[in-house]
Amino acid sequence: MRRAVCPGSYDPATNGHLDIIERAAGLFDEVVVAVLVNKSKRSLFSVEERLDMLREVTAPWPNVRIDSWHGLLVDYCQTNGIAAIVKGLRAVSDFDYELQMAQMNQRLSGVETLFMSTNPLYSFLASSLVKEVATYGGDVASLVPPKIERRLVQRVEERNAESS
Repeated sequence: MRRAVCPGSYDPATNGHLDIIERAAGLFDEVVVAVLVNKSKRSLFSVEERLDMLREVTAPWPNVRIDSWHGLLVDYCQTNGIAAIVKGLRAVSDFDYELQMAQMNQRLSGVETLFMSTNPLYSFLASSLVKEVATYGGDVASLVPPKIERRLVQRVEERNAESS
């Protein structure tokens, strides 16, 4: 079975993320979308919320599984029999960082990294930008799936009310 992992924070998942996941699902027998657990980082959504949202929006692809991990990604890959990491690249600046990570991961474990160029429609898209736009009342409907948009707008409203 050809298995790959699409790792990330997915806080929240964007249409750009889903584009890469869908394309990877067409190439591999199983794709694991793995949410990074980083307790030192304050996320907008809890890991459990991100897992739930990802399960909802990836439901159309039966070969996509949602999971979480902490620690080294290559350890997760080895434990789960995953031979490839799939990463989307938006710009040359992404490549610089991701190439170093890919080389380190390959050296540590033999796990390969495959880079997919992002659909030009999403080349500017990052979860941090989506959160910022939503925080200031901007329209994010074209940037995230509708189910995520609703939860994002609600969470931003909750946070804005707390800080008022």
